[in-house]
This record gives sequence, C-alpha cells and structure tokens, in this order.
Amino acid sequence: MLMFLKEFWTFVRVRKKFWLFPIMVMMVLLGALIVFGQGSAIAPFIYTLF
Repeated sequence: MLMFLKEFWTFVRVRKKFWLFPIMVMMVLLGALIVFGQGSAIAPFIYTLF
C-alpha cells in the first residue's frame, strides 16, 4: 500500500494532476463506508445518516 501511495504521489507531482486527490479521497471514504456498513456495530449509526 505504501508503494502505491508513493507512486501515486510521484505521478501527480510530475503530471500536475492535482485534481485526482479529491477523487481518491472520496473513493476511499465511500469504500470505508461500505465496509463498515456491512455488518459492524457502526452500521445502525451509518444508516441513520441516510
């Protein structure tokens, strides 16, 4: 995972594609929401948000 982040940072810095950061952050947050919403103790609190 650390290698991916290093390569991603190098790609963004060299290609000047800083608009990719908000997209990646939203994808990680949405993925975490899906994982934690599947059946954990946090699920009832997540469902009340929607």
